[in-house]
Amino acid sequence: MNPDMDVTTWYLEQTDPGDLRPAREPRLPVDIVRAAIPSPEFNRFLYTAVGGDWQWTERLPWTWQQWMSLLDRPGTETWVAWRDGTPAGYVELVSHDGGVVEISSFGLLPFAIGHGLGGHLLTTGTARAWDMADRWPGLPPTRRVWLHTCSLDGPAALANYQARGFRIYDTRLNVPGDEDDGCTPGAWPGAMRPLPGVR
Repeated sequence: MNPDMDVTTWYLEQTDPGDLRPAREPRLPVDIVRAAIPSPEFNRFLYTAVGGDWQWTERLPWTWQQWMSLLDRPGTETWVAWRDGTPAGYVELVSHDGGVVEISSFGLLPFAIGHGLGGHLLTTGTARAWDMADRWPGLPPTRRVWLHTCSLDGPAALANYQARGFRIYDTRLNVPGDEDDGCTPGAWPGAMRPLPGVR
């Protein structure tokens, strides 16, 4: 990333389950399943495979134990979209105090982009954020769902969040952590560029 480039970060929220505006069904059949067993290896794969082209580098230095500490917390969930047995994208939810649930990661693998899966996956993930307490005894009912995205993310990201009923409540320029930290994003250089003829 160009160190002189400004990065805008948008913070969005829903404060009522009725705020969610569901997307239409995707053009391709997809199954969305919760990954119920905490797996740092699997979540790190999803993080690099989805975020490689969008400068997701913050978690790349994490140890196995740091991943497990997040994934093994009550109220942390990973919901994975599967297309013909292949992971197509994911939503990671993290509960915080006071009935607040963060959509901490969301996105699609390159082959799944452009088929209407993003809106459907975000709809499902947001709905699961709202009913989080149903699956975790002791958690309070969700009263707020929030997330952030930035100008380094996919070009459709902000519009997708807003189309699902998320409202911007804060905008910031050059948030610490947005800068390049020296880590190489993605599973390997160039991994996120689909080959010609690959559907």
